[in-house]
Amino acid sequence: MTELAERLLGAVQGIRRVVRRRVRADVPGSPLPGAQVEVLRVVADHPGIGVAAAARELHLAANSVSTLVNQLAEAGLLRREPDPADRRATRLEITGAARDRMANWRRARTGLVADALAGLSEEDVEAIEQALPALEKLMGVLKEQP
Repeated sequence: MTELAERLLGAVQGIRRVVRRRVRADVPGSPLPGAQVEVLRVVADHPGIGVAAAARELHLAANSVSTLVNQLAEAGLLRREPDPADRRATRLEITGAARDRMANWRRARTGLVADALAGLSEEDVEAIEQALPALEKLMGVLKEQP
């Protein structure tokens, strides 16, 4: 299992690294650190989430997420809104600039991978497609582990 785990991680990391480098060259704007991108994704998936809940979702310390939120707010990519139920708490929302940036990134990333898939044989594409449910289950198991 260890060898399979190493091969899987190597393949996934390699794909992510190549896609990230290629997309950075094609998408305008300075690249964001991965941790900031993850915060944006969590807030986009859970509009109105608080810092503590975002930290739990990301398995990070709340003060680390708070620092990332401050950086993203200064960059105009996140907005803090008072929580109507508790004025001491804030709720996070992504801005239109963040939404546009994420859409551009997603479009470029998806297009790049779709073009690469088109260059593979039908058998290879089918094998990747058949592996996706198991990979998605693996992701779920990993998320549930402490």
